[in-house]
Amino acid sequence: MEIELNGKSFQCIDSQNLAQLVDALELTGKAIAVAVNRQVVQSQYWEQHVLQARDKVDVVRAIGGG
Repeated sequence: MEIELNGKSFQCIDSQNLAQLVDALELTGKAIAVAVNRQVVQSQYWEQHVLQARDKVDVVRAIGGG
């Protein structure tokens, strides 16, 4: 199945949820925010949110600094 990940085409498995995607990207436990089709999905709902073909997913990492 093809989705758009941070503006680029990305292949993922059918019925993949956001938690699985985050794990596949090796971002589990990192300070990130995920939006699907411009709607932020809270991390507590990642396992319940199943991706659909052509979804637009944005993953943003928090970076500390000062």
